[in-house]
Amino acid sequence: MTALFYLLGVVIFALAILVSIGLHELGHLIPAKRFGGKVTQYFVGFGPTVWSKQVGETEYGVKAIPLGGYVKIVGMLPPGATALADEVTYDADGNQVTKVRKSNTGMFTQLISDARAAEWELVGPDDNDRLFYKLPWWKKVIVMAGGPTVNLLIAFFLFLLVFSTYGVKTEEVAPGPPVIEAVSKCVIPYAERDRKCRESDEISPALDAGLLPGDTVTSFNGIPITGWEQLRKLIRDNDGGTATIGYERDGQSLTGTTSTTVEARPESETSETLREVGFLGVVPTMHTTTETGGVLFTLDQMGTMTVHTVEALATLPVKVWDVGQAILGMEERAADSPVSIVGGGRLAGETVSHDTFPVLDKAVLLVMLIAGFNFFIGMFNFVPLLPLDGGHIASALWEGIRRGIARLRRRPDPGYVDAAKLLPVAYVVASAMLVMGVVLIIGDLVVPLHLEG
Repeated sequence: MTALFYLLGVVIFALAILVSIGLHELGHLIPAKRFGGKVTQYFVGFGPTVWSKQVGETEYGVKAIPLGGYVKIVGMLPPGATALADEVTYDADGNQVTKVRKSNTGMFTQLISDARAAEWELVGPDDNDRLFYKLPWWKKVIVMAGGPTVNLLIAFFLFLLVFSTYGVKTEEVAPGPPVIEAVSKCVIPYAERDRKCRESDEISPALDAGLLPGDTVTSFNGIPITGWEQLRKLIRDNDGGTATIGYERDGQSLTGTTSTTVEARPESETSETLREVGFLGVVPTMHTTTETGGVLFTLDQMGTMTVHTVEALATLPVKVWDVGQAILGMEERAADSPVSIVGGGRLAGETVSHDTFPVLDKAVLLVMLIAGFNFFIGMFNFVPLLPLDGGHIASALWEGIRRGIARLRRRPDPGYVDAAKLLPVAYVVASAMLVMGVVLIIGDLVVPLHLEG
């Protein structure tokens, strides 16, 4: 039964991502058609065609590899100053002017030339006024931003559903003297924190002082304790000194004496930077708080997510490199490392098949996982580099800026931005994306992340 539930989770996640991909591409297709552009293909997936149907001038279909999708909008690349032999060229107003000979000087020039040739094979005699590159810059922005915007909207509505009903649950220590949740039996180096105690390990100072789960710490070296952060700082500042701890157990005031040991520990709850500090070996009891909210609350939460996502995108190559090292067994895979769709599917399967999670918690985790993927896909596609949507948006914005400047300065119209000149960058970015995608997929198969709890 567990295997069946696991498969159910994977299928739900896969279908949700496929639907998201299809809606993303509709975000490009609908405005492109509305603005008079010619769209010849709309496909979900890559590789061999599984199914397709021609509706008007557009072929709709599904391909075998469900790792993306695309729409083919005719005329993405202008003919350029030097066009292919037997290719029609146009001036800024779209009028046919001449035929020129092909120029092939250098590898990148050939790549650009080939790309233009492939692009213009689809241009028919009646398509002169329907070419994408001739659209006003703001229409190009709308068409290219439509896809990732759809992903962000999907994420927003899914987050809104969760935040307005289930809420955001956070764990924090209750105000007042901390109640001990757990006592370490021994001192384990932070780098080996996932292992169990060994006979050779030193007994923890907390256990040596006689502390037990359920005790309330009331003083440390004679200083009254009012909260966990105060106690934590006193312990860390104590280094290897004597520690006299006052605590209550079942209404009785007791005192224990020990010496804190010096250990390398994280500087804060959110930092992995280690420094030598005093260590006692206690964990406070955490209390769960729930906060719910509507549209503004959701937007605020997504604002915080945006900051974290931008930071994640900036460090993505480094994190993928770390996953590659984990694959080779050179280091442990970090819990915050990125995952591929394969990893997302595994996490979805573990969520649905988890034995101890209530059904509501499973549903919420699954929705949050799907929303999170949509949010990342949307943000990633806004990166201003070709072949991502953000690269086309940046080109269109630059076209609008330089044409606006030319009008203000009463200069001749500089014409359309030639995105084909950026194709070498696009090939490098696409290659990097392919390599990172393969590494993450292998990592999710060889050293997968697992659901906590």
